[in-house]
Amino acid sequence: MTEYLLLFRNASAENGYLATSEDMAEDMPKWQSWIGNIAMQGKLVHTAPMRYEASIVSNSGVSVGPHKEADSVLVVGFLVCKSDSLEEVQEWSKTCPVLKYPNSSVEIRPLIPFPTN
Repeated sequence: MTEYLLLFRNASAENGYLATSEDMAEDMPKWQSWIGNIAMQGKLVHTAPMRYEASIVSNSGVSVGPHKEADSVLVVGFLVCKSDSLEEVQEWSKTCPVLKYPNSSVEIRPLIPFPTN
């Protein structure tokens, strides 16, 4: 089976996420169900939401704040899963709770295992 990294992207405000605490409370059971479905199939490797705070290290130094695209979209969480097909992961992603928000998306990236020899 191939492992896949799913990156959840959503719009943000200047100093935080656009989702309100009410949205987050309403969304939590949906996330638990969605992730639970993958876990019950034995295909969940790891997942976690991300705090808004960040630092970016580059050749020119360290800056404070998350990396945002021009439209204020940033990575808000991730999931690593395993599957025999990209199509299966795409089908799961179509029902991801993050997609209820405008400008949100799920990016799917196959992972390349390091050689073990």
